[in-house]
Amino acid sequence: MKNSISRRALMAGAVLSAFTAAAPVWAQNFPSQPIKVIVPYPAGGATDALARMMAQKLGEAWNTSVVVDNKPGAGGTIGNNVVAKAAPDGYTILMTITAIIQQPPLMNLPYDPLKDLLPVVQVAKSPSMFVVPPKSPANSLKEFIALVKANPGKYNFGTYGAGTSSHIQGALLNLQGGLDMVHVPFQGAAPLVNNMVGGQLTSAFIDSASARAHLKSFKPLAVTGTQRMAALPDVPTFKELGFHSYEPLGWFGMLLPANTPAAIVAKYSDEANRILRMPDVVARIEGFGLGVGGGKPEEFAQVMKSDAQVYANIIKEAGIKLNQ
Repeated sequence: MKNSISRRALMAGAVLSAFTAAAPVWAQNFPSQPIKVIVPYPAGGATDALARMMAQKLGEAWNTSVVVDNKPGAGGTIGNNVVAKAAPDGYTILMTITAIIQQPPLMNLPYDPLKDLLPVVQVAKSPSMFVVPPKSPANSLKEFIALVKANPGKYNFGTYGAGTSSHIQGALLNLQGGLDMVHVPFQGAAPLVNNMVGGQLTSAFIDSASARAHLKSFKPLAVTGTQRMAALPDVPTFKELGFHSYEPLGWFGMLLPANTPAAIVAKYSDEANRILRMPDVVARIEGFGLGVGGGKPEEFAQVMKSDAQVYANIIKEAGIKLNQ
């Protein structure tokens, strides 16, 4: 009996040892087939451009085919869901944006972004700026708030869509500033910028990538984040001006399906961080008006969790609805 137990124990130990020894080899053999990068937005935008850049660099590093597959629709939720439901084998990866953690309090989703997806790396970061027309008499946020209060019902804030970062930020300014600005949503950043440049809006929240080519056409009064933008060193952050919950930055990030083996997540993370240190990649990301990302998966996970809570609180306190 004892000999039988000993033999079973030895066999179990041998199997475990073989699995442990094989694990690094298995990770080294990844990838052994083409990889698909899902972009939940149309081709041509910043998310798509960053995905194609990362796909090219990953393909070169791993000597394999890495293709971008655009699956737009429903505010990005269609593409996000494709990856959330994909096999956790590393061959389907998502390039998405901050909206993925802003949507749960606003709509019913077929996935939980914090449970059904694994953060890999932040690729880029994007502050937002609050801008007014050049002819506005307000030269500071304090002056703008006084102007709005002195002219009830006459001011608005433009955004690139209901439920987006710019909508949430504008609703927060109404809430904390005691303002009555009307929300004017557009279908994307391009029409928002065009209407702001054209003078059809009295204010707007615009992300740095969309605003980069038009900085002389606006008067920026404040920026989100905890640090001033390098391109606008004289423009204070909302935090400096005494406002709260404007600390989160917008981001572009890569995520894998939940339960993807840790070795594959680590391999993606290591390679992505190496790519994000390349001078040509840094130059391209900064050329988009974005900050370069990077960092460990657990750091990105913490950002997602923290930002999700901040946005959920704002959405609840400001009573934000998608039809507003």
